[in-house]
Amino acid sequence: MNVEPTGSDLFDTFGRPLRSLRVSVTDRCNLRCRYCMPEDEYTWLPRETLLSFEEINRLVEIFAEFGVDKVRLTGGEPLLRRDLPTLIRLLKQQAAIQDIALTTNGILLDEQAESLRDAGLHRITVSLDTLKPDRFKQLTKRDSFDRVLQGIAHVRTVGLTGLKIDTVAIKGFNDDELVELIEYGKSVEAEVRFIEYMDVGGANDWGMDKVFSQAEILETLRQAYGPIEPVRENSSAPASRFRLPDGTTFGIIPSTTAPFCATCDRSRLTADGMWYLCLYARQGLDLREPLRMNDESTVRARIRSGWQQRIDRGAEERKALESSSGRGQFIQIEELRQDPHLEMHARGG
Repeated sequence: MNVEPTGSDLFDTFGRPLRSLRVSVTDRCNLRCRYCMPEDEYTWLPRETLLSFEEINRLVEIFAEFGVDKVRLTGGEPLLRRDLPTLIRLLKQQAAIQDIALTTNGILLDEQAESLRDAGLHRITVSLDTLKPDRFKQLTKRDSFDRVLQGIAHVRTVGLTGLKIDTVAIKGFNDDELVELIEYGKSVEAEVRFIEYMDVGGANDWGMDKVFSQAEILETLRQAYGPIEPVRENSSAPASRFRLPDGTTFGIIPSTTAPFCATCDRSRLTADGMWYLCLYARQGLDLREPLRMNDESTVRARIRSGWQQRIDRGAEERKALESSSGRGQFIQIEELRQDPHLEMHARGG
């Protein structure tokens, strides 16, 4: 990875800079996707522990001192957090933050896309795993398919560009829809990104037999479209991008079969101020407590020492288990109930 360092850049033990921060604004969600949070009820983070928008903004300001210039707002479902445009306006005032993005399931986009645009949001990614209403209901346990499509359409109506659609490719479930999803992406001016099914968390029913790999995705699309060429670019983004013969681009995030730990510059801040250095990390650093005690020197010290000592290569370590002890569930459901931070919906996926 080629980056232009600044005097304040922070590097971990593998020379990876701290550049991208995923900020979860809530652990609540209005879907129950089977690969993320398939149970009907969870142990939710206590509301009094959730960071205010002003606290999130201040933490982002401190992270920016160490080189963070990209922020992605996540959840749970971030649009469930009341008055989210207020936070975007605060972040927009920070000159160091060059990119503010949002990942959403799209259900509330038809109501909020305009206010998000007016607040200064740069980019939106919508999670959409199927174009079949019956499969959508089976996957999410909710009958909200039409609202998602309406939300995506509204993004275009209000003039937001750079739309992406994230699809978790699951063997035997939606692997027959890849071409249909690419064509839908073309129709709504969105770049589709296929994500290999990951084994984060423990409430889902993940198994290697359900992983539709990058190689299989590419072969499926080659059979439909012909030759596919990689897009050469200097980027630390998780997706490898490809181009179809007609110029259409799409991405694949091969976290399971081809981890990108070597170039990972992202970390995660939960809605209650716990900082995780890796999606697979079991323990985080508490930034809320010193922040609320007006002890910003401790906040800075925890960020500095935490990243400088970072050794995380979680996806690579998980892959290594395939040839040693086996690759089962990452965390058992009993652990998740004891510590809600361990599930993906609490740390921004």
